Amino acid sequence: MTSLTAPNDHSWSQPSGLFIRNRFVNSRSGKTLESIDPATERAIIDVQAAQRSDVDNAVEFAHDAFENTSWREVDPIVRRDLLLRLASLVEDHAHTLATIETWDNGKPFSTALYEDIPDVIATLRYYAGWADKLNGSSFNLGPAKMAYTIREPVGVCALITPFNYPLCSAVWKLAPALAAGNTVVVKPSEHTSLSTLYLAHLTRLAGFPAGVVSVLPGLGEIAGAALVSHPLVAKIAFTGSTDTAQSVMRLASGSLKRLTLETGGKSPLVVFEDADVDQAVRWAHAGVMANAGQICTSTAKMLVHERVYEEFVDKFVQHTRNNSVMGNPWHAKTTQGPQTTRAQRERILSMIGSGQSSGAKLAYQGPRHISESRSGFFTPPTIFTDVPDTSPLAQEEIFGPVAVICTPFSTDDEAIYRANNTRYGLGASVFTEDIARAHQVARRIKAGMVWVNSSQDCDPRVPFGGVKMSGVGSELGEEGIKAYTIEKAVHVNLGMRL
Repeated sequence: MTSLTAPNDHSWSQPSGLFIRNRFVNSRSGKTLESIDPATERAIIDVQAAQRSDVDNAVEFAHDAFENTSWREVDPIVRRDLLLRLASLVEDHAHTLATIETWDNGKPFSTALYEDIPDVIATLRYYAGWADKLNGSSFNLGPAKMAYTIREPVGVCALITPFNYPLCSAVWKLAPALAAGNTVVVKPSEHTSLSTLYLAHLTRLAGFPAGVVSVLPGLGEIAGAALVSHPLVAKIAFTGSTDTAQSVMRLASGSLKRLTLETGGKSPLVVFEDADVDQAVRWAHAGVMANAGQICTSTAKMLVHERVYEEFVDKFVQHTRNNSVMGNPWHAKTTQGPQTTRAQRERILSMIGSGQSSGAKLAYQGPRHISESRSGFFTPPTIFTDVPDTSPLAQEEIFGPVAVICTPFSTDDEAIYRANNTRYGLGASVFTEDIARAHQVARRIKAGMVWVNSSQDCDPRVPFGGVKMSGVGSELGEEGIKAYTIEKAVHVNLGMRL
């Protein structure tokens, strides 16, 4: 464990090894990954990088913990209490976890502390409540036969998480998997593994048995591929790009592993003529500019009715100008930190450049550099208007603080057609004061989630997932824990004779 000192002088011991069998160990190869502070471009710490042999080691221990110890058969109340204890430890260590998340990911400290950490705690407590409520069903089949079902854990689960919400994404997977009685091997993004490693430390303090939780930082093409193809892994939960998800499916097909995939999106935000435009502007801004635009469900593709188009654009530009404070993530007034990686910033800037050259109107762009050192992976908040639906800006996921306000629409049918005119189907937002229209449009939009008069308004009790190229299955809610179980049917002969 290496001692670190955060910019606010809060100190802690940051684990940097692989977490296997309740211990932090070095990779057998000795290879490491350099963790970078995206706000300063300075190195934070070297983290051990898992190789195939490390994956084999962790998975075998996880399989042994599942099959040959009492974990899968432990009283569900014990699993409930362990998750509740972990939630309390996260609450006690909230400041440390938020500090790590900001330093490693770049998001504003206030966001990490007051938004992400409460989400983590709520998710742990929600699934703790599910641990002793995974009941089966019984069937009335007449006097000579009965049947019932049992919910059983699937086994070793590989959990692969992204860089944009490192801790939240890990817990969205880890909490239901553990509540259902599985063991887990977590592969965090190679760019943002520090908070997940600290969470592993807390699972040990909470009392989870050795082998139940493992955390393996490493490259996707090495550690991730080894996990996905491992014969002892029964379930994969992945959050990341659509292209990578396709590779995951191919690698998993050899042993027909169970899959939950949450992938890319190009989520529309539809503003009808009867909408409260001021509210639509505020929610639209949050839906695209929060987390430096690094949101898979970002409602960045905006479709606005022709009657309120100019009003919406004017107010949206003004609101962004007044409320996007890009800068040092440790400052209380900062709303937008840097992109997490240099590659992501360069990709966004490239898409902004191509948008300008394709004829879309650049309505607003914030300052490029916001610090004296002119360092950090910062991307200015950017707004395009009058964007045709055929533009890559309107079709491809940007994953940055870029709002794309398409050409105006005139009818409900046109709005729905254009909202669905994408290969993705993760989220959507609808703004209208007409309750009947709201429900009708929500039903017709092809997306896994639709927000009415809001955006990004998620809750651990409600399923989260997409359709089309945005994923397979759902996280959160009851569906989230069922995804980590097998429903076994038991048939009982009560007297039938042959």
